[in-house]
Amino acid sequence: MLGMEHQATYTAFVGTRRVAAGKLSAVLPVLKRKWDADRATSVQVFDDESGRAVDFDLRGSLEEIVRRETEPPARGPGRPKLGVVSREVSMLPRHWDWLEEQPNGISATLRRLVEDARKSEPGKQHAARVRTALSRFLTAVAGDLPNYEEATRALFAREHTRFAKLVAKWPKDVKAYAVKRSLEARRSEPRA
Repeated sequence: MLGMEHQATYTAFVGTRRVAAGKLSAVLPVLKRKWDADRATSVQVFDDESGRAVDFDLRGSLEEIVRRETEPPARGPGRPKLGVVSREVSMLPRHWDWLEEQPNGISATLRRLVEDARKSEPGKQHAARVRTALSRFLTAVAGDLPNYEEATRALFAREHTRFAKLVAKWPKDVKAYAVKRSLEARRSEPRA
C-alpha cells in the first residue's frame, strides 16, 4: 500500500464499543463490512496519532476503497519528492530579517529550527501529543460519561492513577483505550 499507512493507525468505535484498530489494511475491511451490512450504523474512526475523527469513502469494492484511501494526495507547490508542503507563515519583520540573513535560506533554516526543537525533548513532546489526541477522542466518545471533565483535568495534570480511577466505570473499550493512551503519555515523559 502507498502513502503513510506504515505509520498511521486508527481505532473505530460504534458507540462505546471498539470494532476495529490498527493500520488501514486492518480497519478498512471491517468498516466496509459494517457499511455494507447497515449504512445507518454510525461508526466513528479516530486517527490514533492526532485523536481526530476521520471519514473514509466506503463506496465501491474494498480494493477501490484501499486504493482511494492510500494514494498519495495531489501535489501542490513545494518539493513533492521530499514531501515538502508549501504553507503560509506569518512573522514579525525582525524575524523575516533574521531568516533572510541565514546562509542556507529561509526554508532550510526553518526546517533546521523545527528539527532541533523536536530533538530537544522528544519524550515530553510525544507525551503532549498523546494527551492532546486522547483529549480529542474523549471529547467525541466520552464527553457524556460520568467524570469526563475530571478525567480530562487529571490527564493534563499527569495524574495517571487518578485518571484511571475516574474512568474505571466507563464502558470497557473506551476505558481500555483511554488508559492505554494515558500510560503511553506517562511512559514517554522523562522522569523528574
